[in-house]
Amino acid sequence: MLHNELKSNIRRLWDKFWSGGISNPLQAIEQISYLLYMKRLEDKDIQKEQEAILKGEDFHSIFEKHKTCRWSEWSEYPAEKILDHVRDVVFPFMRELGADGSLYSKYMANANFEIPNASLLIEAVKIINSLHIKEQNQDAQGDIYEYLLSELQTAGKNGQFRTPRHIIKMMVELSKPELNDRILDPACGTAGFLVNAYEYILRQNTSEDLIKKDDEGNEYNFKADKLKPQQKKFLDQETLYGYDIDQTLTRIALMNLMMHGITNPNIKQLNTLSKRYNEENTYDLILANPPFKGSIDESEMSDNFRNKTKKTELLFLELMYNSLANGGRCAVIIPNGVLFGNSNAHKSIRKLLLENCRMDAVISMPSGIFKPYAGVSTAILFFTKGEPTKKVWFYNMEADGFSLDDKRTKIEINDIPDILERFKRRKEEENEERTKKHFFVPIEEIVEKEYNLSFSTYREDEEEKIEYRDPRIVRNELIDLEKEILKGLENLEKI
Repeated sequence: MLHNELKSNIRRLWDKFWSGGISNPLQAIEQISYLLYMKRLEDKDIQKEQEAILKGEDFHSIFEKHKTCRWSEWSEYPAEKILDHVRDVVFPFMRELGADGSLYSKYMANANFEIPNASLLIEAVKIINSLHIKEQNQDAQGDIYEYLLSELQTAGKNGQFRTPRHIIKMMVELSKPELNDRILDPACGTAGFLVNAYEYILRQNTSEDLIKKDDEGNEYNFKADKLKPQQKKFLDQETLYGYDIDQTLTRIALMNLMMHGITNPNIKQLNTLSKRYNEENTYDLILANPPFKGSIDESEMSDNFRNKTKKTELLFLELMYNSLANGGRCAVIIPNGVLFGNSNAHKSIRKLLLENCRMDAVISMPSGIFKPYAGVSTAILFFTKGEPTKKVWFYNMEADGFSLDDKRTKIEINDIPDILERFKRRKEEENEERTKKHFFVPIEEIVEKEYNLSFSTYREDEEEKIEYRDPRIVRNELIDLEKEILKGLENLEKI
């Protein structure tokens, strides 16, 4: 977790880009990402040199023939020289660093350095230096980038908006990523789900005595010391896969994973709803918050869809079902309308998931979860492919630890710890009382209600119990009471 000074400096960096003429938040993050990566290149190079010296090995710096591309070198240049040098020398050097054919080289090939003036560049360099990234551990470096991304305050044109980190963590903990899982986010955005899945696996494979906690109780220092080199290599290179239709988001996702220590992420620019995507029965775990709106040209749409709808939220659900291997799990955020929509397409996708998957949980969330991006009501579906549903566990989340207005300030009321605990123990606990926040509903009842998965459909209000009595008895009791009161008054008068 970052301390307040670091957070303040990151917000100041945002403000400088805004006042410096880059008002598009995605463009600003992209340009800031390039600068952070330039700084990190030299820091990592120095670290590798020190490790080589300790091991008595030869070392060849990536800056061997490019001394003026070192951050420590060009960041001291005067205003009249720095902008041209970074744009015309440093940025092309950085862009060509990846191995030929690597995803990095592919997506950086047509990247542009768009900081418009030297004063903004100099101010940005000063603020980035104040973050002391080199002195931060790997967790803190990732947190810096995550906090930078958290300052995004707008939704994308196709309905993308950044999923709150605590919601992502809850979904990751529900689905429990494992070593050797192949994990997919088919609409990955900034790669938040992939980063958290990666950190979860690192945590599970780190000795307890190595794990540290910050002042707020958040764990870090996940060294994954229990992993053998080959296992760590598989985790870094063959575990995480992400796709996004937006090229800028693809680059940001790449940078995010690199800032978290993954040197060559499997991130590709691709519309996974199109014919170009064909990865059926491939993944062990899918984590996603796909766009809730947007459209796709019917001629471009994959032929693998049973549902011939244009509603992207329904198409993505079918895509995830198709992409899962048998026994694979999926945790996905959907708009509430998917749960109870009356169209044939809505009913068809719910029927598919309930009959061909085990619907492990439906967690309804309050409408303020995604503010200030959007006020849409959402839910989380968690299902496992390969066996039919017998009963569905429902939970009605009322609070997530933050206020549900645009400010999203921290509050004490938080259902997330209860959700994780109740889900883990759902088969052991009594889950039949439908006046509670959580309960089971048998599949037969859900089928009768046309596969409706809305919590409110099955919730029962606890009626106030009123005891009805014979009015004649009540009348006599009142008369007796009145007599006692009058007698008491008479006694008072005698005194």
